[in-house]
Amino acid sequence: MSRIRDDYKGSRWSTIEKWIKGERDPMEDTMEIRPSLSGESSEEDPQISEEKFRITTGRVIRWATAFYNIFSVFFFIALVGIMIWCITYMPEFGSRDNPVNNEVSERYIEKGLEETGATNFVTGMILDYRAFDTFGESCVLFISTICVQILLRHDDRKKDTLVNRELTRLENDRLYEPKNDLILQKVTCVLVPMIFIFGIYIILNGHLSPGGGFSGGAVLGAGLILYASAFGFARTERFFNNRTFRAVTLCALSFYCIAKSYSFYTGANHIPGGIPLGKPGAILSSGLILPLNICVGLVVACTMYAFYTLFRKGGI
Repeated sequence: MSRIRDDYKGSRWSTIEKWIKGERDPMEDTMEIRPSLSGESSEEDPQISEEKFRITTGRVIRWATAFYNIFSVFFFIALVGIMIWCITYMPEFGSRDNPVNNEVSERYIEKGLEETGATNFVTGMILDYRAFDTFGESCVLFISTICVQILLRHDDRKKDTLVNRELTRLENDRLYEPKNDLILQKVTCVLVPMIFIFGIYIILNGHLSPGGGFSGGAVLGAGLILYASAFGFARTERFFNNRTFRAVTLCALSFYCIAKSYSFYTGANHIPGGIPLGKPGAILSSGLILPLNICVGLVVACTMYAFYTLFRKGGI
């Protein structure tokens, strides 16, 4: 019996029991011990405790590093194996079962004009048949802007006074942009209106001719960047600032989500959508494709200009 009791006192169950009763701290030998603030001396030398903490921490780091390396190798091998396994199920090159030869592409070409009302088959495919993918791409642009803003944004509230903030902003504005370049400003006054008109034309005619929201939005974003490069951020912020960026992007993505959710619901339940497709070839045709093109163009333009301002001066 004595041997059993002695074994129990040194066993793990005894340690757990002491921990539950508060008689033992399981982190006693693994944490840093600092001198007491009340002036009471510790029984153990602080240098020894620090040495124990460093040794214990080093062991944990080494074990964590080893586990991370081993797990990374196994994860990489598993990922490559899954990809190779998926490749074995792909049809052979030139086979009649390939996606380029199946009925999906035939449906786009034969029924695209009738079902979408867009004479541009590519736009009809992107904003009607595969509109869910396009919405995901727009959300990716918005999320990437948020991530860049978190990493690069400069907070002006750290300055002392309002005067210092204003002087710093003007100084940075003159430093980053050549506000006094007369040739650049005059050329910009001529080119920017033409760029904006061309970008709007590409967006509004995306369902009729090559173009659409992505390309038209890129043109609008280039126009905003050129204007900021010529006249500085202070003048550009009179009509486009951080609040404008958030409002335009939120409204565009919200409308896109609501409009396509309605289309998905009616299509999945075989309910007539009630949105007229109009006459093919007319500017007001193709149902929701025209307003969706506008939404995509606004998101792309805002994202391009936001990236430029964040990398240039750390804010919109």
